[in-house]
Amino acid sequence: MDIEISTPALLFPAISLLLLAYTNRFLTTGQLIRSLSHQAREHGSKNLSGQIGNLKKRLELTKWMQFFGVVSMLMCTISMFAFFLESYEIGKQVFGLSLLIMCLSLCISLWEVYISSNALNLELKDLDQKCK
Repeated sequence: MDIEISTPALLFPAISLLLLAYTNRFLTTGQLIRSLSHQAREHGSKNLSGQIGNLKKRLELTKWMQFFGVVSMLMCTISMFAFFLESYEIGKQVFGLSLLIMCLSLCISLWEVYISSNALNLELKDLDQKCK
């Protein structure tokens, strides 16, 4: 299979948008943590232990999503450089590795989305109990 220097370059817009989405998730998690912290100071910290554990896990996963996304982009760049130097076999291998690393990042993202939905379910459970 022949791969040209433009093939890894096709991933740059996708990876950039993905990293932007990851950053937005990080900022949203940070806002939620600050909001919970304020709520705990104002009204006490009862019923927040589930949310705190959930947010800690989400923050850790978001960190790894971003890490592997950036590593994937770096590997894509190295792959392009290898193609530029006409080291086609190395370029193909590094590009393949960058794709695997991006898959890892996306899998972690799926895990984080799952945990986020669990956090919303905790909120709905609390709301349901307050409405009864």
